[in-house]
Amino acid sequence: MGASVPGRSTGWCGVPSGRWEDGAVVDVDVLVLGAGSGGYSCALRAAQLGLSVAIVEKNRLGGTCLHIGCIPTKALLHAAEVADLARDSEQFGVRASLEGVDMPGVNAYKDGVVQRLHKGLTGLVKSRGITVIEGEGRLTGPREVTVAGERHTGRHVVLATGSYPRTLPGLEIDGERVLTSEQALRLDRVPASVVVLGGGVIGSEFASVWRSFGAEVTVVEALPRLVALEDEASSRALERAFRKRGITVRTSTSFRSVETTASGVRVTVESDKGEDTVEAELLLVAVGRGPVTDGLGYDEQGVTLERGFVVTDERCRTGVEGLWAVGDIVPGLQLAHRGFQQGIFVAEEIAGLEPAAIDETTIPRVTYSHPEVASVGLTEAQAVERHGADAVESLTYDLGGNGKSQILKTQGFVKLVRTTDGPVVGVHMVGDRVGELIGEAQLIYGWEAHAEDVAPLVHAHPTQNEALGEAHLALAGKPLHAHS
Repeated sequence: MGASVPGRSTGWCGVPSGRWEDGAVVDVDVLVLGAGSGGYSCALRAAQLGLSVAIVEKNRLGGTCLHIGCIPTKALLHAAEVADLARDSEQFGVRASLEGVDMPGVNAYKDGVVQRLHKGLTGLVKSRGITVIEGEGRLTGPREVTVAGERHTGRHVVLATGSYPRTLPGLEIDGERVLTSEQALRLDRVPASVVVLGGGVIGSEFASVWRSFGAEVTVVEALPRLVALEDEASSRALERAFRKRGITVRTSTSFRSVETTASGVRVTVESDKGEDTVEAELLLVAVGRGPVTDGLGYDEQGVTLERGFVVTDERCRTGVEGLWAVGDIVPGLQLAHRGFQQGIFVAEEIAGLEPAAIDETTIPRVTYSHPEVASVGLTEAQAVERHGADAVESLTYDLGGNGKSQILKTQGFVKLVRTTDGPVVGVHMVGDRVGELIGEAQLIYGWEAHAEDVAPLVHAHPTQNEALGEAHLALAGKPLHAHS
């Protein structure tokens, strides 16, 4: 780093923050548009590396994940787990009963979690000397963002404007009978019945919550299976578990129309059996999330958009010098931890650290329903497509042989996919709390471990983590609690 100018921080490559090399005035080294997981992680890491940073945010620091996504939905899912435990307590020898679900109380618990995390994030951003610019920003130059008529500039601009809940053509969201996931989070009551349109992660998680709270739930999914990005075995297991819980699952069924009734909604759907209707109090539209890029000036500055998404290379570069993009606006998995890591990556790239490009297949995926679905790497079908059927083998270890899973009274499996006599290329798990196992699975996949590498590792007993160890023991040819 070069010598600093008195009264000003030294930025990237030793250039004082506030000036271009050619003398033109700029505000900061890194200007981030959007303060969600991708935006704030980029800002924090950049500040840590000595760069001057500003964030533009029209709502609150933390974005979708913290306020209307990951955190509040997982708080609801935990409350749902508590409700299930109270309802089913006698199977553990505990006499308790579920008197009901107090949604204002649940919401107070949920909102409290969000508020504490928001307070912590706000304090962290302030302590790092990051400038927060409140308001809706628009890209008005390759390195310029305008907020309420005021221009802000940076040597580098990072686009991190996030996503919004999609709907379908002709399907109007009224916020009362027809809801998005964001509106569903604010419900002050438990609906008597719900149609969930979409059997992906968001739809499956809300279906799970509402069923635990006592609602009648019907999931309508146009594709042949739930959580269609997961391994087929995981999809089948989740569908079986949902049906056992009393959730009606209608796959290969398309939405046609919805009309409001005196008591709720009447949803017309179509399958290979023809058209019919489903009536419920509410319709939740959970058909995915779209990128927030429209009207923000991206295309006017030369950014390439496809279906609204910002096209980047593997290093998050947009093709416009000094302009980067991270998170849900970049094609790929719309996951908070993906955006978070991309933000760190971009900050380090700007600082000249030359970080390794992110391998998207190493990104873990978790659906926090009851039971949970977790995975990393390739599905069996993807592995066969990439390596050929003769070069791929799989093994499934049933959680029935795992002591902690028996204690928890959960069912499911650990499925390993590997190339023949080669490394594990996919790990797929179904069962309560298996999302907590994904860390080791991620290392196994990311480090291209063979079953013989993992089998000797000592896993604590009794834990569900043992299931990963035993699955690898079996795959290595020495099964103990599994059939060979």
